[in-house]
Amino acid sequence: MEFTRNMDPKKCPMPCQEPDVRNKNFYEVALGYTEEMAINEARRCLNCKNKPCVSKCPVGIDIPAFIAKVAEGDFEAAYNVLTRYTSLPAVCGRVCPQEVQCESVCVRGIKGESVGIGRLERFVADWHRNNGKKIAAKVETNGKKVAVIGSGPAGLTAAGDLAKKGYAVTVFEALHLAGGVLVYGIPEFRLPKDIVKAEIENLKALGVEINTNMVIGKILTIDELMEMGYEAVFIGSGAGLPRFMGIPGESLNGVYSANEFLTRINLMKAYKDDSKTPVRHGKKVAVVGGGNVAMDAARCAKRLGAEEVYIVYRRSMDELPARKEEVEHAEEEGIVFKTLVNPIEVFGDENGNVKGLRCIKMELGEPDESGRRRPVEVQGSEFDLEVDCMIMSIGTSPNPLIRSTTPGLETNKRGCIITKDESGLTSRTAVYAGGDAVTGAATVILAMGAGKNAATAIDEYLKNK
Repeated sequence: MEFTRNMDPKKCPMPCQEPDVRNKNFYEVALGYTEEMAINEARRCLNCKNKPCVSKCPVGIDIPAFIAKVAEGDFEAAYNVLTRYTSLPAVCGRVCPQEVQCESVCVRGIKGESVGIGRLERFVADWHRNNGKKIAAKVETNGKKVAVIGSGPAGLTAAGDLAKKGYAVTVFEALHLAGGVLVYGIPEFRLPKDIVKAEIENLKALGVEINTNMVIGKILTIDELMEMGYEAVFIGSGAGLPRFMGIPGESLNGVYSANEFLTRINLMKAYKDDSKTPVRHGKKVAVVGGGNVAMDAARCAKRLGAEEVYIVYRRSMDELPARKEEVEHAEEEGIVFKTLVNPIEVFGDENGNVKGLRCIKMELGEPDESGRRRPVEVQGSEFDLEVDCMIMSIGTSPNPLIRSTTPGLETNKRGCIITKDESGLTSRTAVYAGGDAVTGAATVILAMGAGKNAATAIDEYLKNK
């Protein structure tokens, strides 16, 4: 189909809720493209022969191919291209950091803005969900069973790819809902849970069995799964163990880990008036950290009714690890950034409730091993910040349950499972791992890439067994 390229140097803007409206509700912030917007944006793609965007995609999507179908207005064909490479297109289109991956090498970005690859992926997945054909029937099984531990992005990707190859896949999820970090970690206003549920239903239609309330390492061990006839195991159990700073006052009432705070809001719906597990509503909230999880926690606190919400981060705005879009949205919603500041003590009232945060100012010194300039305390610069709630968002590590119940499974000093190469093979035969359980807290798309690599390796192993 012939069409005229759109040479506009800027992306088609994404419609969004107004900041002063959205910071009081949990509905999705970005409203998505219309068909006309999607076609217009897709026609900005130059369909480059060398496809630099593909090389930067952790799951190797043929990006120009799916965008070409959008440009033609054939959205179902675009969806079919996407699902050759990814089992979670509606999720990736919303939470994948395209700006540092596929879009970062887009040729259109040299003299303007890159093509809105993530926005188009989201559009295609949403269009299919609302208008597309019924999901494909499951593939005939080859008689071999594979167990997947964890139903986050790594586990779901591995399960989907293995099911498409004919394996009988069972996913074991510790919580009562499947989805892992997609349901307990990422807020509704960034990733609606109905979308995650729909993606999971697609996997079930392929034949993937999902067992919830199954804590592997407690109810069953990996060795017991092998005895039950599973010929390979993929561990995608994530990194859900929160870290704290070890400063005085962290045990006071009103101090949360970001994991607890977000899980109670996202999974247990603590923001609803009739919630059986309400979360304490702070009026002045400090969130310690600068990543995407910190932005999520701060924006949730605002939506719960906090009058003032602070991001307390020990480096400058330039070093914030959170996505640029999430930082911009947080600023628009009234979140106050207190950068080059670090907490040194939490203090409380006579009832043991948080009353304030003692902080010290920082300045940037020489670069550390991460390449970022190391923050150094400015002596004598202490000050108090009046808050009644503090949320710690300084990282997570894998839960020790699986490694402590699996003899011979090697882990590093942070508790992350050691793999031999990109295949995800661990020190145990037929046991593979990927995602945050291996890397520590990282992005959804990197976890998906690990799940995809492991599925390919498991297939090769079982074919040759």
